[in-house]
Amino acid sequence: MRYGFIGLGNIGRYLAASLQRGGFSLTVHDLNEAAAKPLLDLGAVWASSPRAVAEACDTVITCLPSPSATQHVLADKDGVLAGLEEGGHWIEMGTLGREEILRFAEMAQQHGVRTMESPVTGGVHLAAHGDMTILAGGDKDMFDTHLPAFKAMGNKIFHMGPLGSAAVIKVITNMLAFIHLKAVGEALMLAKRGGLDLAQAYQAIAASSGNSFVHETEGQLVLSGSYDIDFTVDLALKDLGFAMGFGREFGVPLDLAAQTMQTYIQAREVYGGKAQSPMIVKLLEDALKTDLRAPGFPAKLY
Repeated sequence: MRYGFIGLGNIGRYLAASLQRGGFSLTVHDLNEAAAKPLLDLGAVWASSPRAVAEACDTVITCLPSPSATQHVLADKDGVLAGLEEGGHWIEMGTLGREEILRFAEMAQQHGVRTMESPVTGGVHLAAHGDMTILAGGDKDMFDTHLPAFKAMGNKIFHMGPLGSAAVIKVITNMLAFIHLKAVGEALMLAKRGGLDLAQAYQAIAASSGNSFVHETEGQLVLSGSYDIDFTVDLALKDLGFAMGFGREFGVPLDLAAQTMQTYIQAREVYGGKAQSPMIVKLLEDALKTDLRAPGFPAKLY
């Protein structure tokens, strides 16, 4: 199986590297050619356009930041669909809404190309070690075909059902993460204002029924003051927008998600959309003129 990989950003570069370490033939492309250099040094092949990637491969994987980027890479005259042969496979590993992945799949089908979605979750630090969780949606036979590649890129792989299923669960997991982050900030502020040692409070929460993955990971970046999770406020708002859309579609009131989205909107107004998503906690720190620093916590997760 000859794989192409397009989109070598914070997550994509590590997914592609894991695929390459797994022994798969790899052709790559990104708007920033320099992002491909570590892969090229290890034997990957550079292609000058998405179309050139597709012409060299059986399957093209994309990991892109927005629906507009996917539209461009997939459907432009030098896009993936112009280069993949009939019967080829396209796998999107970025986060899309359900209607978007279904629309793109229909476009691909018109070219004789089959589609699978496989968004990932867990954070950049897990991607770097090939330990991401992969949430796949699409035909079971296609999932089985690409399972070895998924195992190279991730640790836990779930086939969620037909195309569109993974979009729903990925948005749910991200929604929970953003809500948890807001809660973590409030909990740490209670500890600080209550006179507790924050490092000790962090450990106590981690060992308690109130623990969460977000507390264990992004909580550390709040306490170090870096907030640097390689995920922006704009991306958080995109995913929360998807969640609110699902809430309306499925008739589910999402009170906590709505409140959290308002917090992110405020963070964008204050710090800008490119600010790191944990900076919603800094809003609380600034409002109360109380920082949440503690010694011994890393600026980055590894």
